[in-house]
Amino acid sequence: METPPPIQPYNPTPLSESDARMWAMLAHLSALTGLFTVVGSVVGPLVVWQIQKEKSAFIDFHGKEALNFNITIAIAAGISFILMFILIGLFLLWIIGAVWLIFTIIAAIKANNGDYYRYPLSIRFFK
Repeated sequence: METPPPIQPYNPTPLSESDARMWAMLAHLSALTGLFTVVGSVVGPLVVWQIQKEKSAFIDFHGKEALNFNITIAIAAGISFILMFILIGLFLLWIIGAVWLIFTIIAAIKANNGDYYRYPLSIRFFK
């Protein structure tokens, strides 16, 4: 009977700078799946962040930022949905949608350029 090979500890290989920038950009752009599914704007960044966060501090930073911002936007959209009963919610949903799209694109461009970008008006759930 053969003995199994020893178990190697998990040491992720570090990514190149261009790969790290690409994954950081994808952490932001994956939120756009929220246009097609209700929870996609949170699940997309969460998946990218969880898969790639140990390979690069840059991806870890941008993954957390994207996740924090999209959770904040989801909360604001939920509140706006409730406020639709007093007619202000529909207006607020349009504003929130525009802010979400604009800031997501800005963050993706900054990440692709190698810059650290913090979303304004974002609650820091993950630090």
